[in-house]
This record gives sequence, structure tokens and C-alpha cells, in this order.
Amino acid sequence: MWTAIPIYALLIYLAFAAGYQLVFSAAGLFRPRRMPAKDKIQRKFAVLIPAYREDRVIAETAKKALEQDYPQELFEVIVIADQLQPETLARMGQLPIRILQVAMDQSTKSKALNLALKALPASYDAVVILDADNWMEPGFLKTINAAMHAGYQAVQGRRVAKNLDTPLAILDGASEDINNQIYGTGQRMLGFSARLAGSGMAFDYALFTEIMSTVNAIGGFDKELELKLTQRGIRIEYEPNARVLDEKVRQSSQFAKQRGRWIAAQFHYAGRFLPKAALALVVKGNADFFNKALQMILPPRLFTPALLFLGFLAGLLVSLPLALFSGAWFAASVLAFLLAFPRHLYRRPYRAALWRIPYVLWLQIASMKYWRKALKRFLHTAHDSDSNTSKTK
Repeated sequence: MWTAIPIYALLIYLAFAAGYQLVFSAAGLFRPRRMPAKDKIQRKFAVLIPAYREDRVIAETAKKALEQDYPQELFEVIVIADQLQPETLARMGQLPIRILQVAMDQSTKSKALNLALKALPASYDAVVILDADNWMEPGFLKTINAAMHAGYQAVQGRRVAKNLDTPLAILDGASEDINNQIYGTGQRMLGFSARLAGSGMAFDYALFTEIMSTVNAIGGFDKELELKLTQRGIRIEYEPNARVLDEKVRQSSQFAKQRGRWIAAQFHYAGRFLPKAALALVVKGNADFFNKALQMILPPRLFTPALLFLGFLAGLLVSLPLALFSGAWFAASVLAFLLAFPRHLYRRPYRAALWRIPYVLWLQIASMKYWRKALKRFLHTAHDSDSNTSKTK
């Protein structure tokens, strides 16, 4: 009896994860109502692009960032150059952008951003954060500015796959789409803050500068940022029409390293913030902060249906109630994914990638070896050249 308690505890935990994802996946089928505009200000944006050894992609990214349907005098593209090659700096020097060279003993995105914020004049109204491989679509700044009209101080845009050229990239892009529905639209539909994805996001400049000064994350700075924002009662908006093309991982080694970094950061911040969030829920009624902290304890996405299916098979052998419980929540987990699954994956040639889902599960298991490393040093995800990419949808 007592030896079975850990098993039942695990299954209850997985059932919670499946139910959570199903509720917000279903809510994501609807569009939340936008708050009425409080102003019509055209904000001045600082577009910050941290680039750590991103010589293959950063020059093209900086060039693309200039192609905005927004007054040129109201935005500045700023590349934070960390260990870039001289020839890369020379190429970017021909563009009308600002280049800030930084040097750090241990390179992290949060350190790079903080160094840039200290070096820049406080003359901006808002800041946009991009990754070195991100391409903003031409209307991105205009759409973000419109979202900020409603008074939002933090806005996450919609990241979509830039490349669908390998099965792994296709599935990585599908994962992004699922995140957009569950943690973007679904969260906002039920009144909670959207996730921050680490790039394609915008903030009030003064607020971002203040909060970032307290962030010194090795990895997952976006998780610390969203927890600290919701702790203050600041709602994070999701704007699906502000699109950013994001390069998806092509190589299995990079995929495992990236997922290991993400999961390590997630559980690290769960330990730091969940007790504070529970107290804030009881004392202040801050459900948004508590909801964000709960997200930090959710298992890696494919673990949930896989383990519930194993529970179902085990239940068939030893306990019918256990089989029914596990099977029902396995079905709920699968339904959550189906509701959020991008429709283009059902078409050729993309649907062939679906057969690689078990392999992706294995890569997520393999990513566990990176968890401890990710807490001690930044694990960089290398990006390929932008010259041979295909856009989605």
C-alpha cells in the first residue's frame, strides 16, 4: 500500500498537468477582447538584439529589423555584440544601426541586456527584445504600439517558425504554435498573463530597465521576468498579429541542449517563486502570479502523455481503476495537443514529421543530462545561415 503512494502521487501530478493544458488549449480557440485604447501615442522603440557568437545570422537580422512600417525616427536597432568577428562588425557598420560591444567573464543574455541598458540614453518609450535569428515582420512595431495603446506595459508577440526544412524544425515549430495557443491566447482568454518567450516581446522602457536591473539569470531570464512582472500585478498581453519569424532547431544535439536549458530554468524558478506566489495568492489574491508559478512545475510536454500511457498499460495488468484514471487523463492530454496543433502539419510534406514524435520524446529525456550544467553556465544554441529558410503559414 505505502509503496504505491509515489506512483499515485505521480499520476495525480500528471493528471493536473494534462487538465491544465486542456483547459487553456480549449480557451485558446477563442480570441480575448482587447481593452479600449487609453492613448494614441507613437512610442519611440529601442530594438535590442543580443548576439553571442552569432556571426552567421546577426547581420541579416539587423538588416531585416530596419524594414519596419513605422516612422524611422521612432525606432533604433541596437545590436549587443558579444564575441562577434571583426568582419561581422564591419558588415553591420554599413547599416544605420547602433552596435554596442560588450565583454563578460560569463556571457548571458541578462548581463548583455543590462550592460546595454546602462549604456543607452533614457530617451526611449519602449523596448523590443529579439534573438539574433529573429526577423520581425514589417508591421511588428506598429502592432505592438497599438497593443500598448490599451495601457499594457508588457506585450508578447507571436513567434512563428522561420524554417520548416527538417522534421525536427517542423516539430519545433509545432511546439511554438502550441505554446502560442495554450500560454498565449488561452491564458489571456481566461484573464491571466501570457507567457514571455524570450524574444519577440516588448515592454515599457522604464519598467524594463528597472526590473532587469534585478535579473541576473544564467538561463531563462524571460521566466524570471514574467514572474517578477506578475508579482507586481502587471498583466502581460499577447498580440498574435505581431509576428516574429524564429529559426527552429535543425540538429538533435542543439534541440536537447536547448530543452535542457529551458527545463532547468523552469524548475529553478519554481523553487524560488512558488512559495512566494502561494503566499501572495492567500494574502493579496494575486492569482496571476500564482498561475505563473504553477506553470514552472509542469513537466516537459511530451512526458505527460507518455507517462500517463505507461500508467494505463500498467493499470491493465494490476488495477482497472488505475487503468481508467490513467487512460482518461492520457486522452485529455492528447486532446489538449490536438486542439492546439497547427493545421498545416496535417498536409504534405509536413505530416511525415509526425512519425518523429517518439524521437523528440527521446531527445527530451536526453536533455536531462544538461539540466545541472544549465544552472551553472549559459548553454548557447547555435543558429544556421538565414539564406535557405522557408516561412510557415
